[in-house]
Amino acid sequence: MEQRWDLAVVGLGAMGSMALWRAASRGVRAVGLDRFTPPHDRGSTHGGSRIIRTAYFEDPAYLPLLREAFPLWRELEREAGEPLLTMTGAAMIGPRDSTLVTGSLRTAQVHDLPHTLLDSREAARRFPQFRLDRDDVLFHEDGGGVLRPEACVRSALQGATRRGATVRTGTPVQMIEPRSDGVRLHTATGIVDARHVAVCAGPWTSSLLPSLQVPLSVERQVTAWFTPQDTALYAPACFPVFIRERPRNHFVYGIPAIDGAGVKLAVHHEGPRVDPDDVAREVTEGDTQPLREHAAHDMHGLDPQPVRAVTCLYTNTPDEHFVIDTLPGEPRITVVSACSGHGFKFAAVVGDVAVDLALHGATERPVAAFSLRRFAKTA
Repeated sequence: MEQRWDLAVVGLGAMGSMALWRAASRGVRAVGLDRFTPPHDRGSTHGGSRIIRTAYFEDPAYLPLLREAFPLWRELEREAGEPLLTMTGAAMIGPRDSTLVTGSLRTAQVHDLPHTLLDSREAARRFPQFRLDRDDVLFHEDGGGVLRPEACVRSALQGATRRGATVRTGTPVQMIEPRSDGVRLHTATGIVDARHVAVCAGPWTSSLLPSLQVPLSVERQVTAWFTPQDTALYAPACFPVFIRERPRNHFVYGIPAIDGAGVKLAVHHEGPRVDPDDVAREVTEGDTQPLREHAAHDMHGLDPQPVRAVTCLYTNTPDEHFVIDTLPGEPRITVVSACSGHGFKFAAVVGDVAVDLALHGATERPVAAFSLRRFAKTA
């Protein structure tokens, strides 16, 4: 007889793996399903490193979730017995009136976060890795670092299975059917029945939930790694994760050389829209040109020829903020997706929020800003 679950999690990337881990930690009978075998490189949760930062320029409303995320990442790290989070500090670089700097300052002021604002001369002395323009300033905070995405996902799934959760990989979900007593998942290998479903499917969210009525777009991104002449100069101990705005609303980010890799650079957004089932995975010279230019002109001592480059996917909402909500009219279906390229750092706490919604239909966490209802007028 087919087992009936309290919670089924569809998609086991960042959000889904953490939701399964948090559910199992609470004693929930849970099953997780993924069309691939996570951690994998087909979606948004790979590439060796992800930035975590505190002075969130996007909106001060994110900070309460971030404050909860840090101890959960450390809890997972202790369980895993391997390093998942390395603190490096974080630098936000741009003109004083740039979106990046003004937004970071706003969050720091609203939440009284310790920070330093350096002019270009001071910043060049403290962080000689950067080539700075005269009108640049550098906002620095200690509350930034690097998460290892594949290790985080693997650790969460292992922690979940140790607590009794079931993981089914290579199991594409073909249809999600609401029923009077729960939700039925039609998969390539059979039926899965659950009282509640958390859909954490990233790029495949729209195809699984045709009634979502939110225009999600999937964007192809490229990240590349560059070799420093002086490895110690770009090590986590002296080189912070960074975002640079240049020109206005054009963002490049970088991550120190960790775990034997080079310095990672990427453009935030500006990628082409794609079908997640038909993505060009081969990286071309045209793909890496903006990153090679940044390595050559904006950094000191980086070989401008990348040693490695990969693709990943952003799943974007129209306003580039998250979706964390139950599906309107279907309270047994929770949607946790569309993190618009900046969601990984939140995954530990957002996974716990998903369990709140599944068990209680509500959460005390401040996630009202991520409701699907904000799109009601434009859907």
